[in-house]
Amino acid sequence: MKKSIITSCVAAALLSTTAFAHQAGDIIVRGGLTTVAPDESTSNIVVGGGDLGVDLAIDNNTQLGLNLAYFITDQINIELLAATPFKHDVDFGVVDPLGTGNQLGEVTHLPPTVTVNYYFNDASSAFQPYVGAGVNYTFIFDEEFTGANEEAGLADLSLDNSFGLSAQVGMDYMLDKNWHINASVRWIDIDTEASFNLSGTEGSVGDIEIDPWVYTVSVGYTF
Repeated sequence: MKKSIITSCVAAALLSTTAFAHQAGDIIVRGGLTTVAPDESTSNIVVGGGDLGVDLAIDNNTQLGLNLAYFITDQINIELLAATPFKHDVDFGVVDPLGTGNQLGEVTHLPPTVTVNYYFNDASSAFQPYVGAGVNYTFIFDEEFTGANEEAGLADLSLDNSFGLSAQVGMDYMLDKNWHINASVRWIDIDTEASFNLSGTEGSVGDIEIDPWVYTVSVGYTF
């Protein structure tokens, strides 16, 4: 009887240590908050071939982040990052050359990102760290100047979509077999160009490197 009890306890302990590990075929769905924090670097605004000597600054934005991942092995998954659209204020970098206020306009974008992640997969720990790399395609839309800048003659703002690489580090903290808390930090290569016109004269910003850090905190469920 004692031997049977000991055997049962050992078996239960072994099962408990494997409960934290992800397995091939697992599907993870997550939802939480995602912040896009641009680490931007831009060339100066050019109008009619003349350099205005002013670059751009882009602010942070936080939205609902959604995440879907599928484990192709016990340690490797393919993950899709999605979110509700991010909207960023675009400001003059240093001074306002038009006297219309510091904000130039705003842009909206969606940055779906596909990542392959490697989990270190310590079956005895609730802490499950991972690293990953992938690709991003950013759709930029609803570009518009502020009302004051439109009155000053700015119109037809357009930014190109972007394709680039991404990298991330993250962790799942397993609450039980199914539920976990996730946190991740990504870097995404987002480069674009802008065109517009000022009172009929063509203008542009030829090199806009947004290159944001993307921070996500979410709650996940494993199927």
